[in-house]
Amino acid sequence: MNRRNFIKTSSATTALAMSFPHILMANEPAFKVKFSPEFGIFEDIAGQDPIDQIKWGYDHGFRAWENTMLKSKPVALQEKISQTIQKLGMEFGQFVGTLTFTNATFAGKNADARNAVLKEVKESVEIAKRMNTKVIHNVLGLQEAKLPYDLQMANAVELLKRIADIYEPHGIVMVMESMNSKVDHPGMFLRTIPQAYSLAKSVDSPSMKILFDFYHVQIEEGHLLPTFDYVYDEIGYVQLGDTPGRVEPTAGEINYPKVIQHIWDKGYRSFLGLEHGSSKPGANGDLEVLKAYRAIDLK
Repeated sequence: MNRRNFIKTSSATTALAMSFPHILMANEPAFKVKFSPEFGIFEDIAGQDPIDQIKWGYDHGFRAWENTMLKSKPVALQEKISQTIQKLGMEFGQFVGTLTFTNATFAGKNADARNAVLKEVKESVEIAKRMNTKVIHNVLGLQEAKLPYDLQMANAVELLKRIADIYEPHGIVMVMESMNSKVDHPGMFLRTIPQAYSLAKSVDSPSMKILFDFYHVQIEEGHLLPTFDYVYDEIGYVQLGDTPGRVEPTAGEINYPKVIQHIWDKGYRSFLGLEHGSSKPGANGDLEVLKAYRAIDLK
């Protein structure tokens, strides 16, 4: 590094340290809650290398990680990520096995589309083994506009049962996420938590659960905590994000200190994925995210 860049970097670090005392220190205490960052959320402060991001996360208290689009990474990098996670004594959460925002895979009855889903599901088992995780997130695709809702539900249940049969022998749990239609994902088949709950109950398998994303549920439905309580027996994963803007907790309208305490008191001890961006740009934005999670962690 030349002298000019060294001075520039040192000055930036000094400014950050003055703005965020105590949270630029390495070896921060572990979070009590299993907050699980995604790659990219801290890259302005930790660097773009995924291994560096994991190590930075560990140094600042995170003991879990997730990566939605993991399957698009080369196998060698997946293995390196997994080895790093395990060496640090961390846990790896969800990744996506099958995903589409353009086709009616679960709600429709096109045989080729459904067979393609099953192929990806089978492939996801090997990725899960590689990552030493038991959670796979599968996206249920678009609604089939030409079919009545009840027929779409029947189609989805039939395919979900076939997926459960694939996952059960491996102890893997598929989680399905309701996605809001009002801001981010119009036209998706799975839009509400009651719908997801009905699907999970119809499949009736320990390998079929709900991903409860507080960001999506707040936009589409609201009534967060009573809804969480009602479907709690079928919740397999939680993701966090504030609205408006899909940003870090405390930057929007959701009372996240109350949410975290409530779901802890309910008995939930599994992953809470950081499924959001930052309300501010750059390294300062990254540290605002870290500061927010320190603020909402259980004391």
